[in-house]
Amino acid sequence: MDLLSLRNQIDAIDNQVLRLLNERMNIVKQVGELKKHEKSVIYRPEREKAIIDRLTSISNDDNGTLNHSAVEAIFLEIFAVSRNIELPEKVAFLGPEGSYTHQAAENRFGAMSEYIPLKTIKSVFDNVETGRVRFGVVPIENNQEGTVAETIDQLCYRNVKIVAELPLSVNFTFASNMDDPSKITKIYSKDIAFRQCRNFIEDYFGDDIKLIQVASTSKAAKLALEEEGAAAICSQIAAKLYKLPILYNNIEDSQDNTTRFLILAKDVVNQKSGNDKTSVLAKIGDNPGDLANFLEEFRQRDINLTKIESRPAKVKDNFKYWFLVDFDGHFEESKVQEVIRVYPDTITFLGSYVKMV
Repeated sequence: MDLLSLRNQIDAIDNQVLRLLNERMNIVKQVGELKKHEKSVIYRPEREKAIIDRLTSISNDDNGTLNHSAVEAIFLEIFAVSRNIELPEKVAFLGPEGSYTHQAAENRFGAMSEYIPLKTIKSVFDNVETGRVRFGVVPIENNQEGTVAETIDQLCYRNVKIVAELPLSVNFTFASNMDDPSKITKIYSKDIAFRQCRNFIEDYFGDDIKLIQVASTSKAAKLALEEEGAAAICSQIAAKLYKLPILYNNIEDSQDNTTRFLILAKDVVNQKSGNDKTSVLAKIGDNPGDLANFLEEFRQRDINLTKIESRPAKVKDNFKYWFLVDFDGHFEESKVQEVIRVYPDTITFLGSYVKMV
């Protein structure tokens, strides 16, 4: 069979896929009308996970080429388009445009959503809490640099819930208008990017290369686009945003650099998926044994704690600490509710969501 015949087959399959997608979206419109009438939530992470798991199982049973990652990548974009057809919703994120938080938001909500970049994490919480946007995306921790204190502090005081977590590998690209790297005389980026890409810089450039620190990798891409002989170490989405050609991908020293992001909403409560994580705020006393007794309740019920982070309670004229606690399981599970009944005035629910990390 020749190449033209194979391409004709692909075109015919693409036509079928498009017809089926249009058929799916017509049903999505009807679902959107029902949800709008019932004031239901459009974004259901546990439902999306169940669909992806089911389709991955079908692909495996059929010995298909598409593995779980491929199925997830395709259908997350389909879900994002579907949500915008059901009910277009605004998504705020810690800016600027082209940041890794922007990339995380677009990975979850797709290219069609309306995105609002904000200058601070507090502003993202403000916009979600006041209803100016339906969802917010903020970083919570990086496995190389540690936790983001501002996000944890805002969770302690705001009427906002966690509806999903999203781990994102932090991959840096090297982008420039210069086709020949030897003609590059300066590189723009953030200080952290320079640190994490030190080996690449040493391997490809001499001591005379100028490393210029800027506020964001998005700013770096913009400057590299405008200046002759300049390049940027930036995110893939920043290079895409400014249409700056990428010369090299994945230039970071460590391939294990991952940031965990949270998706926030004011009025979304997820149903159980069977593989959930829950976050709570624990306002524990400061008497001897108080923290140990609290943690013992989880051990007795075989509830696995995945994170515990102390933060100042910010009580006037006193030094007290509250604790952000993550554990496996859904808030509505019976053994979790048993702990809640022991500490009814101590625990504040922050969200149950599909476990991704």
